[in-house]
This record gives sequence, structure tokens and C-alpha cells, in this order.
Amino acid sequence: MMHFPISMAVPARFTGPVPESADVVVIGAGVIGVMTGWYLAERGFRVVVCEKGRVAGEQSSRNWGWIRQQGRDPDELPIMVESLRLWQGLAQSLGNPFGFRQTGVLYLANREEQLGQYESWTVHAAAHGLDTRLVGRRELAERLPGAADLWQGGLFTASDARAEPWLAVPALAAGAAERGVTILEDCAVRALDLEGGRVAGVTTERGRIRAPEVVLAGGAWSSLFARAHGVNLPQLSVLSSVAQTEPMPEILPGAAADDAFAFRRREDGGYTIAGGSEHDFFIGPDAFRHALKYRKAVKKDFLSTHYRWLAPRNYPDGWNTPRTWSKGAPTPFEAMRVLNPAPNLATLSRAAAAFGRAFPGVGRPKIRATWAGMIDTMPDVVPVIDRAESVPGLTIATGMSGHGFGIGPGVGRVVADLVAGRPVGHDLTRFRLSRFTDGSEIILGPSL
Repeated sequence: MMHFPISMAVPARFTGPVPESADVVVIGAGVIGVMTGWYLAERGFRVVVCEKGRVAGEQSSRNWGWIRQQGRDPDELPIMVESLRLWQGLAQSLGNPFGFRQTGVLYLANREEQLGQYESWTVHAAAHGLDTRLVGRRELAERLPGAADLWQGGLFTASDARAEPWLAVPALAAGAAERGVTILEDCAVRALDLEGGRVAGVTTERGRIRAPEVVLAGGAWSSLFARAHGVNLPQLSVLSSVAQTEPMPEILPGAAADDAFAFRRREDGGYTIAGGSEHDFFIGPDAFRHALKYRKAVKKDFLSTHYRWLAPRNYPDGWNTPRTWSKGAPTPFEAMRVLNPAPNLATLSRAAAAFGRAFPGVGRPKIRATWAGMIDTMPDVVPVIDRAESVPGLTIATGMSGHGFGIGPGVGRVVADLVAGRPVGHDLTRFRLSRFTDGSEIILGPSL
């Protein structure tokens, strides 16, 4: 079985000296952090992106590789439409080393009521000029030749895309570095430096960096870091298991999902497959702390969630993970530099079996590699993109809830302009941090 290509066993690529100062420090070199740095540099800012482990070592490289507009929360959709345009430009300017292809995304309806949900979402698609449309049984049979007759119909967006995430984000990081962004791997940020209650820089394991602005884009680690500075970010993480198949005949050039499994064509001739909505949740202290805020999400996903009573050692919500620490000593971010959870092999076995039943002429796929990632999520399953009122100079961009890879360039551009004090071009009300404390109703997203 092959190993995941990004780990601490891979030598660090970005190893330059730590600068004394910057205009902005970005915490986290996933797709959000890298693209925030990219667009800040374009606007003339001196940017340092600090990564405790490896660029894209966590969920930014471990996701399904979908770049989709389809099914987005209506408030995410305008940023995602922009993000798709940015992906097109990035692929062209970088020579497309990551396999960006607009091959479409197909949702498959196992039940009649799902078609009604799909039809309702087409209103949002039409409002933004998307090419989304309902697909009947006859077209499904043409689009998926040899498939079993399992579905009532579907929803298809031809302009949606795919890419190889473990290639894409490192390539974007290299492009950002060429544009003047300083990226530092093996450089955990231990704490914010505050003067007079506002950000004055950060203390890293390799020294202090003076900076008036900091962006927290730490993925599953963001809540732990924020809480140490008095910012209550009700973020939790779920484990998503993924597999890579051996090369096999092309069934669909793009990506598709139903209730039982999801799949996406890969550049190597195989497929990335996963268990659809099936995921695992490790219970830790934050699960109890934020339980009431998550009651709607738990009710919706209860049957598709496997609950595990003990979060593993050193995980962000592990029972032994410190919630406070000293700037002068190693922190939880150094204890686990790359969050590399073991996949749920039973989930992947069920997904492979479902794939085989759906495509009997091809049969159950042979698995080449398996892995898992921790998806950082929020109670309403949409991100936080906001300035932290209680810590002037801190901007938070986290909780992408499994939607971050595709929307990453768009969010990076938005965050860069938010930090720069420029118009962001989108309504960010839905993504404000205060929605969890101002009495607002928690409205679940995305729509599909």
C-alpha cells in the first residue's frame, strides 16, 4: 500500500531564515493561507506564511480534489464563482502542473425527494449564471454507460472542475514564493505578541516576527490557537477517509456522488473514492463545550457519523492536549506537526463495494492507497471569515468545513483585501464570528 505523498518524512522545501518583521504574518500553509499570502503580496505587502509542518500537509492535500460550485451554501456561492475563475487563471499562469480540468460534478439521487432538493438549488445556480441542470434517468444512462439502474436522476454542473490537491497547493505555494511571499516550514507560531491589546507580531519556535496584522488560517488547529488568546471559536473536526484506486477504465471524466460513495477521476488514470457523507468524530473537551451549538448538525448527520469516545493523543481536541502554554517552550503545534489520522478502512470498504455494485462491468476497484484528513467545521457548516473584534490586528479564516480546496483562491483574495482594508466585493455577513454569540439562529449549510 502506498503512503500519502506529504508527510514529515518529506524534507522541508521552504527553509529560509525568519525575518525580523513583516506587514502580515499568516498562520498555516494550507490553500487558504497560501492564497491569502499570494494576494497580499500582489497588493505590495511583505508577507510571511508560517507552517508548523509541511505546506498542505493536512486537509488541503487530503481532500477529494473537487472544485465545485454545485450545492454550495448560497452565501458561499459568489465567492466560489470567483474562485473558479481564479483557478482557471492560476492553471494557465503556472502551466497547470496540478491537473485542473473542468469535467463537471454530478450529484446522483438515490431517492425521489432528493430531486426536489436539487431542483430547489437550481434557483441559486440561475441567479449566478451557472450551467447547472437537472438530469433524468435517460441522460444518466448515457453519461454513465454500463451503470446499474440505481438512481432517480441527478444534478450536473458541467463547468465544475477537478484537480490533484497534493500537487496543487504546493505548486501554488511555489508560485506565491516567486511573487515574494516568505514561506517557512517547521516554523510553528506559538502565540501572538500583543502590545496595548492589539497585535504586534508573533512568537514562533524560531524567533519573533514583528507585524501589525496576523491571519489565522490554521485549519483544524485554529480553535486551539484562538482560545489561548481569549477568542471563542466553536470549531470541531471530523475525520474523512479517502482511497486511491489502481488505474481503471474511465467511467466519468469528472466527479460524482450519491448516498453511499463519491468518486473523482484522477490524472493517474485511477479514481479517488470516499464514503459520501460518512465520517468519524473523535469526542474531546471541545465537543462538550460546543455541544449545544452543534445540535442541528448532529441531528442531520447522526446516522452518517461514527462516534469515537477518545480523541487521539496530541490531536487539537485531545483530552491531554494543553489549552494554555508558554511562548518559551514547545507547544501542541510542535507536538503534532502534521495531523495524519488513520483512515476508517470499513468506510472505504463499503465505498468500494458500492462502487462495484454501481458499475458491475468494472467491478470493485483495487485500492492502491488510503488516507484520512481532519475536516475543520463550524456549527452551521460554513466558515468564519472575519476580523477578531477582541484582538485588533487578528483576522480569522477557518472552518472551511470540507469546502476549502475549491473555494481557496477566492477566500484567499477576500481575506487579503479584508486585511488590506480594501472592498472585498462580497457580503461576508454570513461568515462573521459574532453569529455564534449574538443570538442569531444557526442555519445549516451548504444547501446540498
